[in-house]
Amino acid sequence: MSEADKSAVRELGHFIDGKRAAGAGQRFGEVFDPAQGRITARVPVATSAEVDAAVAAAKAAFPAWSETAPLKRARLMFKIKELLEAHSDELAELITRDHGKLFSDAKGEVVRGIEIVEFACGIPQLLKTDFTDSISGGIDNWNLRQPIGVAAGVTPFNFPMVVPCWMFVMAAACGNTFILKPSERTPSASIRLAELFIEAGFPKGVFNVVHGDKTVVDALIAHPDVAAMSVVGSTPVAEYIYSESAKRGKRVQALGSAKNHLVVMPDANLDQAVDALISSAYGSAGERCMATSVAVAVG
Repeated sequence: MSEADKSAVRELGHFIDGKRAAGAGQRFGEVFDPAQGRITARVPVATSAEVDAAVAAAKAAFPAWSETAPLKRARLMFKIKELLEAHSDELAELITRDHGKLFSDAKGEVVRGIEIVEFACGIPQLLKTDFTDSISGGIDNWNLRQPIGVAAGVTPFNFPMVVPCWMFVMAAACGNTFILKPSERTPSASIRLAELFIEAGFPKGVFNVVHGDKTVVDALIAHPDVAAMSVVGSTPVAEYIYSESAKRGKRVQALGSAKNHLVVMPDANLDQAVDALISSAYGSAGERCMATSVAVAVG
């Protein structure tokens, strides 16, 4: 790597308790931009102390945040939605720089992430529950939806914004605090999302980001103050996180792999079917979780 290229390499950090934190460890990962064919950033692997700091920040923020009225949380969601829309080009550029996908494709991903936030703006209605009067003699019945505490998420490289939004947006809207461990291949968008959360007015500690590899994931799984884990990844990774988290009594959401068969019926419009096949199988470089792997022609 030339001296000019070295100077262009960005140094990334974690985001803990409302601010950026430079990596304190000695290990780093490299972010490789396939569009430029070179390393564009270095990302630190979190130490156990940094993981502990992120969990401690999330734990400290939880009591006040969980007691915040859903209406007030929704108002902050409206604010972050406005900021994401205002910074959509910037976020798409970060995704393209890390991942190499087309800017138009990255922009579409940002839109999908914003749509998740838009859904979360309705959290006061989504959290409503049921009440049954006199379900039996002198007995009423009702249910509650309550935040559970600190949650952590592990996300893949292929959609650096939309998959994290599946997790931390809804977790925060429901009153939980969150620690994101994004893919070390595409980490930049996560840091910017965390900064925008603070700018929107979310309390520090509600959303934290730590980078790293399996050692960081294992530290989050083993931490007694992490109440829930969420993962999107390959089947072996999802099975591992599910089993190790379940052993420790944590709630787990594990989405592992997902490939589809597309069935072409005899009465199908073949031109449209071919377009659909190509788009599904090869769009986003074939990296969509639900990309078509097999086409079955009937008749």
